[in-house]
Amino acid sequence: MDSVTRRWRAALFLFMLAAGTGMASWVARTPAVRDGLDVSTGAMGLVLFGLSTGSMAGVTASGPLVRRYGGRVTISAGATLVVAGLLVVAAGASLSLAAGVFGGLALFGGGMGLAEVAFNIEGAAVESVIGRPVLPVLHGCFSLGTVVGALLGMALTAVEFPVGWHLTAVAALIAAAAVRSVLSLPQGTGKEAPFGGSPRQGGTQGRSRVWRDRRLLLIGVIVLAMAFAEGAANDWLPLLMVDGYHVSATAGSLTFLAFASSMALGRFAGGPLLERYGRVQVVRVSAVTAALGLVVVIVSPSPLMAGAATILWGLGASLGFPVTLSAAGDHPHDAAARVGAVATTGYVAFLVGPPALGFLADRVGLRLTMTVVLALLVVASTLAGVLAPGRRADAEAEPASA
Repeated sequence: MDSVTRRWRAALFLFMLAAGTGMASWVARTPAVRDGLDVSTGAMGLVLFGLSTGSMAGVTASGPLVRRYGGRVTISAGATLVVAGLLVVAAGASLSLAAGVFGGLALFGGGMGLAEVAFNIEGAAVESVIGRPVLPVLHGCFSLGTVVGALLGMALTAVEFPVGWHLTAVAALIAAAAVRSVLSLPQGTGKEAPFGGSPRQGGTQGRSRVWRDRRLLLIGVIVLAMAFAEGAANDWLPLLMVDGYHVSATAGSLTFLAFASSMALGRFAGGPLLERYGRVQVVRVSAVTAALGLVVVIVSPSPLMAGAATILWGLGASLGFPVTLSAAGDHPHDAAARVGAVATTGYVAFLVGPPALGFLADRVGLRLTMTVVLALLVVASTLAGVLAPGRRADAEAEPASA
């Protein structure tokens, strides 16, 4: 690996580490924000829809922006929105303004959507250059950031440190990491004809073509299910423990820390597992493992047992998203468009689906609500066979004009 590619990869790792820290910092303080706003679980779901609506806009816009301006420009815009959003959330939480928190989350979500879809396209491009898995470690850096953010959030929750000042400091750290990362990214990744495709394939016809691929649609279903499993924990796990098992807010943050740590461990260990067992087996076993952990969380009479089971939940959910993105990019034509399409599906599931669970939770409680996630994990395990890399050979035989 040459020095330019090494700096490129390191820049992706650094920003994802910072982004994970920012996300977990928000998640760890959701009980405190909910209490400060004095809203119900259902109303908190409405506040979280700020994150969802912003994310939908971000992930929808990211692919076209990357194709037109390149990944570096798109990531710069996303990072700016992330920092601005955290500052607005901090102000809204300090002033007990639900509308302010909603608006800040919309900015934060929009920035995360813009940046992270572009980062996945960049990561797939690095994989193409060096011929080794990068996306599992890239997402592992995000998970490691969530561990850092969860530890920080747990400590500051325990000492009742103001949420506003906490999120303001995190915003400053993300801004510094974003500047350092963007300066190391190459210009034009994913722009126009990505991965050697023709200009026609990079345009409107190429973008519509990828969704006519039945295999890609099924990959999209898998990433939707696995991202939903991860997003449900990110949005609701601390509150699930606080409301469902009547533990303290600090214990709720500790449970999320266990989940985030297992996510990071699974992703950093994913490379050797993928090389030995392949995508199909790894994703199938991952989905089953997450489902087993989730069953214990739903039915356990003990908060300690439920908290321990979140480790299985995290390990199982860890590899689904990056492995399916790698599978989407394993194609001789329109690789960046395919990665962008599947990443968009995953982020919509990750950030839009879990807040909707709040409405169901108002009726049946958060523990029973998680059966929706359990059903999706069963679907992902069933469909895992479409991730087989041998399908690439078939794709290469297709005429370019098909």
